[in-house]
Amino acid sequence: MDSSPANRRFAEDIAVTFPLLSDWKRTTVKDYGLFNETSGYAARATFVIDKEGIIQKIEEGNTAIDPTGAYQACNVLEKKKSTP
Repeated sequence: MDSSPANRRFAEDIAVTFPLLSDWKRTTVKDYGLFNETSGYAARATFVIDKEGIIQKIEEGNTAIDPTGAYQACNVLEKKKSTP
């Protein structure tokens, strides 16, 4: 739900090279069941989605702030891709 500039700064701060989604209109967090109507905020989450559009990993809560899980999932996907 953060703005695109906030996501860009966050990506720079943690040195990620993959795109971060800005869901300013709350569409995606509602579709994924992460939005809390009472508070007006969403649970923090990281989704790793492969090139076929299939979700390969979901990190929710405080662990979603640390990109390590996403890096590990991407590395697994990369190894699968390079294995004949």
